[in-house]
Amino acid sequence: MSSKDKLLLAYYGDDFTGSTDALEFLTLAGVKTVLFLQKPNQKDLDRFPGIQAIGLAGKSRSMSLSEMETELYTAFENLKSFAPNHFHYKVCSTFDSAPHVGNIGKAIEIGSEVFNQKTVLVSPSAPHLGRFCVFGNLFARMGTIGNGEIYRIDRHPSMSKHPVTPMLEGDLTIHLAKQTDKSISLINLTTIEKGTSEVLEVVMNNQAEILFFDGFNLEHLKTIGTAFNRLAVEKTLFSVGSSGIEMALGLAWEEEKIIRNKTTFEFPGEVSPLLVLSGSCSPVTSKQIEYALQNGFQEIALESKAVDSDYQTEIIKNTVAQIIINFNQGKSTVLHTSTGSNDLRIAETETYFKAKGFSETEIQKQCSSIYGSVLGEITNEVLKAVPLKRILFAGGDTSSYAASELDILALEMIAPIAPGAPLCRAVSDREWVNGIEMNFKGGQVGTADYFIKVLKGEKL
Repeated sequence: MSSKDKLLLAYYGDDFTGSTDALEFLTLAGVKTVLFLQKPNQKDLDRFPGIQAIGLAGKSRSMSLSEMETELYTAFENLKSFAPNHFHYKVCSTFDSAPHVGNIGKAIEIGSEVFNQKTVLVSPSAPHLGRFCVFGNLFARMGTIGNGEIYRIDRHPSMSKHPVTPMLEGDLTIHLAKQTDKSISLINLTTIEKGTSEVLEVVMNNQAEILFFDGFNLEHLKTIGTAFNRLAVEKTLFSVGSSGIEMALGLAWEEEKIIRNKTTFEFPGEVSPLLVLSGSCSPVTSKQIEYALQNGFQEIALESKAVDSDYQTEIIKNTVAQIIINFNQGKSTVLHTSTGSNDLRIAETETYFKAKGFSETEIQKQCSSIYGSVLGEITNEVLKAVPLKRILFAGGDTSSYAASELDILALEMIAPIAPGAPLCRAVSDREWVNGIEMNFKGGQVGTADYFIKVLKGEKL
């Protein structure tokens, strides 16, 4: 990309797996997109000829208010400097957040200031992932594909019990009002159904500082995307929401002939052995671990003592050695921090941090950062010793920290595996990391055979 070219969109992902989710839907729409793991400069963009959109993978979903201020002001200014038509603060499609951690309201306040935008547009729905917003209430399918039951988010078996940010309110306008003093309004389905002109009229007459959009199907997304695109004329438009925004804009760009050719992919096929690093305690991931072990994978249960610096070096060394032994025998391996919310290691870890005087909120953050960093260190050492070709990271919070240990500059999408979790190729100055195929999935993503599909390089 030359400095005179105009980016269609730049986005900041509040966790790592969510960032690859947005990468996927832009790429599938035919938009050449690169996801950076470090704040990029123009020289970094110039490494990717024809680039049309960029993302920056962040960790704000697990940050406190003060940490978000430190992180987001500089990140938003960095991405704003490329003058994209749109800037999107990408959040999880389940909208899980809280006043004390991952505060979406705080991100909205910062973005409103940086982009000098009085009304911030928020579109949470992602029907392609089984996420629906109806009269302000969010509904989510169990898992992102298949025929899982759909629940209001505050009754969802997993998200209502999330260890860090449980969703206890279904009405997102009420949920967000607990995170910001900005005024909030909603464009509901009755208006969305009337089409873009009606939506734009309501936006123009709106006085609220935050404006939510309902959405139930792809036609609704196209209406929203077209409205957003028509509002992004004179300056960058700042919006907040799920990867439904990428899907919405892609549909609008296609309709308006801004993009003409959707990307097609050849699936890369099986690469064995596969290393799976799981920091998730989701029941969906738990079933995937169980299925993989029944189908030839080996497992290594990372000891809870890994959070203690006195034991860390030895545990990392021993774990790396065991993974290398497994790989030399051609055995794919799952390294996990838990196999579900009832895993005894969770209680052991909490007991350790409580003894150190940490609060409940601090404990969850410590778990994400320390376990994630340990998983990343183990991966780095394995890659130095074994010419591994493909890695799978499970768990949104931990994978952000794990990836940070690998010094990855950027990711490009190779092929779709499951909605929201594409197979990517790493770009890094570390020769043992550069070119590695990587898949990042959130806790709720995928069917029971997900790890097998990634191993075989097949689409779900």
